[in-house]
Amino acid sequence: MASHSDTLVVFFGATAGANGGKLGSDEREIILLVWQIVDLHEKKVGKLHRCLVKPDTLELTDECKEETDLIVDDLTKADPLDKVLQQFQQSVQAELEDLGRNSFTLCVDGPQVIRQALHPEASKKNLVLPECFFSFVDLQKEFHKCCPNAGPGEDLNISSMLECILPMFSTSVCVCGGMGGCVCVVGWVGSPILYHRFSCFESVKYKFESGTCSKTDPVDSETVIRARGLPWQSSDQDIARFFKGLNIAKGGVALCLNAQGRRNGEALVRFVNEEHRDLALERHKHHMGSRYIEVYKATGEEFLKIAGGTSNEVAQFLSKENQVIIRMRGLPFTATPQDVLSFLGPESPVTDGAEGLLFVKYPDGRPSGDAFVLFSCEEYAQNALRKHKQILGKRYIELFRSTAAEVQQVLNRYMSAPLISTLPPAPILPVMATPPFLATANTRDCVRLRGLPYTAAIEDILEFMGEHTVDIKPHGVHMVLNQQGRPSGDAFIQMKSSDKAFMVAQKCHKKTMKDRYVEVFQCSTEEMSIVLMGGTLNRSGLSPPPCKLPCRFPPHPLLSSPISPPPCKLPCRFPPPPSLPRPASCPKYCMGLLLFLNAI
Repeated sequence: MASHSDTLVVFFGATAGANGGKLGSDEREIILLVWQIVDLHEKKVGKLHRCLVKPDTLELTDECKEETDLIVDDLTKADPLDKVLQQFQQSVQAELEDLGRNSFTLCVDGPQVIRQALHPEASKKNLVLPECFFSFVDLQKEFHKCCPNAGPGEDLNISSMLECILPMFSTSVCVCGGMGGCVCVVGWVGSPILYHRFSCFESVKYKFESGTCSKTDPVDSETVIRARGLPWQSSDQDIARFFKGLNIAKGGVALCLNAQGRRNGEALVRFVNEEHRDLALERHKHHMGSRYIEVYKATGEEFLKIAGGTSNEVAQFLSKENQVIIRMRGLPFTATPQDVLSFLGPESPVTDGAEGLLFVKYPDGRPSGDAFVLFSCEEYAQNALRKHKQILGKRYIELFRSTAAEVQQVLNRYMSAPLISTLPPAPILPVMATPPFLATANTRDCVRLRGLPYTAAIEDILEFMGEHTVDIKPHGVHMVLNQQGRPSGDAFIQMKSSDKAFMVAQKCHKKTMKDRYVEVFQCSTEEMSIVLMGGTLNRSGLSPPPCKLPCRFPPHPLLSSPISPPPCKLPCRFPPPPSLPRPASCPKYCMGLLLFLNAI
């Protein structure tokens, strides 16, 4: 166990890429670990241990080969990282027993080997690090305390520190050897001429702490970064895992939302100090899964804009610490707390029952269909997430991880929405607008289902889609109703990409649903918009929805059969939206037709 004692374990590491001050910045794996025990009380050093580590990718940069004198063949028979860490524990424990000690202090030359290399790699490989790697002393920081006039920290290396320290000693200096000429000075600690006691112990947080942030709290702009390119389902814990080894402030992850309240792939992260922020910037274009993440500087004002909140209701909801937050989206507007608790079931007990639910509402009290749920442990949250896209009432519900900052952001967004009573009155002649969830682009990322049983519901369509359900956009299933408001046998589904839509059309065409085969065609967003707004889609092309503008004059009695008027060429006071063709008739044509009939 690591402790603040008079026994040091000096630790050094090298990666397959950049080393020194840039160690870990290129995301390369560890290939070498070196350690040695130093007994400060007896002024003795132990055996030097030098262990090669076999990386998953056997490739070394020229810089690495030059600094370490290693080649790829040297690593082929080496042990993987987990085995080398076991050797470290066993050898240190054995030497401590020989010395009659039961604790030690880990000492490193710069924080990079611990924060930028060891912790991130262990996190990616799901390795549990020994406790000693969560507390250490940085030799460079201690050196600056002893020799404050030695120069800037970025210019420090073993040679420069030796040049400053050696003249202070009248006796020989105890030195711990490293690799390739690198050495770690430890003899000046406890010297008869220069006595220095380690006082600045670095720590690595075991896990990210969620919490709330008030808009009145000061946030140092030198501690905030913006991460871009995150998978949309990323949680605050996933982001904390990406920055493993660096200490994020409590509640310091704020996921950014777009205008529709959905995550846009960005997050603002607040670290405990500027040093950790600068190390985070070194992880620019490191990978989260198969995606690379961009990391940029941000400001405290930007962080507070996303994460800050003043709602007492939110503060009370988030006052319970160490809770896992799940967001539910798509709830029926009539859903009650008991409905949600029953939907989650006994295997996913909500913290404090109904008090662990927070329904998102508009300022006038109308439900938005969103809610946040608290769970006391990861197991309960995982059980709840398995109900993703299951049915509550007649709607399928989306569930995904959330954060305290997202709770604040969503509540702030909905509470600032204007009330219906403040909207201007509708015009006498209404204009049909494009539904807010539909785009007008001609991207063929949708599929049309034709020939559905009239009793088919959304859950039947999801079952029909099978493995392709995961590729459906959130709330991307649209049932087409006839003029009587009944199912027409058609439906449209928005997929995540054109390729996904093509695959569905190929694999699901003429599959059976309730003894009926269903035709599946790839189509565009524009075609879907036309049909959902009342138009038709047939082999001859698109037919726009009928003109619903009121006619000011009834048909003339001399007309025994309807006349198909020519297209109206007069400028219309209420033009249709750009995604729709101009209607074939309008009130100005009715007036012209009446004048013509009266003339004859």
